[in-house]
Amino acid sequence: MARQDPMADALISIKNSENVAKDECIIRPASRLIGEILRVMQKFGYVGLYEFVDDGREGMYKIKLKGTINECRAIKPRYAVKKDSFDKFEKRYLPAKNFGILIVSTPKGVMSHKEAADEKLGGRLLAFVY
Repeated sequence: MARQDPMADALISIKNSENVAKDECIIRPASRLIGEILRVMQKFGYVGLYEFVDDGREGMYKIKLKGTINECRAIKPRYAVKKDSFDKFEKRYLPAKNFGILIVSTPKGVMSHKEAADEKLGGRLLAFVY
């Protein structure tokens, strides 16, 4: 089966592992984008430590789960967002103000919508987590 969106598959895999109370999740194939998303999720306390494992094929990520994720999904289509219009998407994807994060790809790298707004950057929406 051909994978259409490895990032969406990775987020669903994390969510499913959280639902059955596993303490670890393995994601393959690995990509730099998935690694950047994991970095943002770790920074905000949604996942614990994660490591890249080179298995000689596409590689994989081993992630320690904390059990703090209620929902995490990829956002499709990947909407372009201006620096001052995060509120609209926050209302659409997150259950309450200041609860959860939107993960955004900006010219300065992947970061949360809060960091992007603080740095006055726009970008493309990748995912949401709460």
